[in-house]
Amino acid sequence: MSDNITVAGVSVDTRHWIGGERVVSAGTFTDHSPIDGSALGEIARGGPAEAEAAVAAARDAFPAWAATPRAERARILHAIADGVEKRLEELAIVETTDNGALLRSHRRGVMPRVAHNFRFFADWLLRLGHEDFETRGHTNHVSWDPAGPCVLITPWNAPLMLATWKVAPALAAGNTVVLKPAEWSPLTASLLADIAAEAGLPAGVLNVVQGYGSEVGDVLTSHPDVRRISFTGSVPTARRIAGSAAANLTPLSLELGGKSPLLVFADADLDLAVDLAVEQYDNAGQVCLAATRLLVEEPVAGEFTRRFVEKAAALRQGDPRDEGTDIGPSIHPRQLEKIDGFVRRAVAAGARAVIGGHRKDGQYYAPTLLTDVAQDSEIVQEEVFGPVLTLQTFTGEDEAVRLANDTRFGLAATVATGDRERAERVTSRLVAGTVWVNCFFVRDLQAPFGGSRQSGVGREGGTWSFDFYCDLKNTVTAPKGWNQDHG
Repeated sequence: MSDNITVAGVSVDTRHWIGGERVVSAGTFTDHSPIDGSALGEIARGGPAEAEAAVAAARDAFPAWAATPRAERARILHAIADGVEKRLEELAIVETTDNGALLRSHRRGVMPRVAHNFRFFADWLLRLGHEDFETRGHTNHVSWDPAGPCVLITPWNAPLMLATWKVAPALAAGNTVVLKPAEWSPLTASLLADIAAEAGLPAGVLNVVQGYGSEVGDVLTSHPDVRRISFTGSVPTARRIAGSAAANLTPLSLELGGKSPLLVFADADLDLAVDLAVEQYDNAGQVCLAATRLLVEEPVAGEFTRRFVEKAAALRQGDPRDEGTDIGPSIHPRQLEKIDGFVRRAVAAGARAVIGGHRKDGQYYAPTLLTDVAQDSEIVQEEVFGPVLTLQTFTGEDEAVRLANDTRFGLAATVATGDRERAERVTSRLVAGTVWVNCFFVRDLQAPFGGSRQSGVGREGGTWSFDFYCDLKNTVTAPKGWNQDHG
């Protein structure tokens, strides 16, 4: 196989990055663009040997990186951010070609956020710490010690942004990393390895292993030298990872699926509420946080639906590289089939497609809104991960909260209301890691992020990330016992 492929004029190395070197595999897999189904190239397909080599490289590089002063680690992370900004256009077009998300979003929001991830955690590291405190004259000093090699397994819907959301704090904390990107969107992780090396990150501190899930993942997640595992993806895969990690009691951070509600009360600004609802089609519905269950108070349900249909009809679906496109393709034929299966089963069970409900040419699924759905139905209870929303009505706050909380998930929720006191009452009763009131997808890296119930374990962001990626140590020192004649 060729070591490099050219994607939209950008050269991408298709080999693994292990111990500061490019490494080939005996096998490969084909990476396709969801835009038109074309083959982008053959990617090195890792297995146990590559996984073992990557962990060994991370283990060997750990002592020196852990001992690197905070200021120097922060400097290198800022240099990586500089490299991301320098190659922002290349990263944007490669990722759009690889995963089908909008190019305009990558240029204006996603790739700048990638750089920000590195800068934020570099700066947070420099101010991280606790004041010493005393206990009966004894001094307590809390230190944030690097944990060791970390395995980071990331999804395909926002490949580089979600990868660096983990990589940046792990490196800042003084850990070494083995990154396993999703096989459906592997390319920008390879470019990140190049950028990190150019920024002066020592060999072995960041390793990237490509490959299909269990072929690489089982070795990584069960390895006794791995000290932390962070995973974003599905609940079934999380269960498998947890089982692998159990033998070594390796700490886990899991950001999993969601079936989030959008509660629209009769006193809400309906235009705002409709805008929030239509925004849930972002990235072709391939957003874990998406409020896919629209819960609308009965007095305004008819008008809300009318305005929603009108606004959704104006969305343009097509090539994500075009500036005027609002919705791109689904990531993979398997995902498209999964989405269509959900909708077909829902309609067969009595749901009505107010809009959409069908495939389009290629890997595109029409934005869909389903009504007449039962609360215990599959379409209401299970994550579709596509441009499919359901609409149900409620009467009063109690029913709204009951419906909102009635799934096994608890990742996020959105509330639209004009009553501040109602917002406070309702949000206090919702089971969710993040609740937005009259807004959506506003995320500050200082804030904790994660899910409740089967939407995840642990929190990421700010100090919460360092809590996970560090071993906290408390040193208690007596006020006496020192040899004063030490010279």
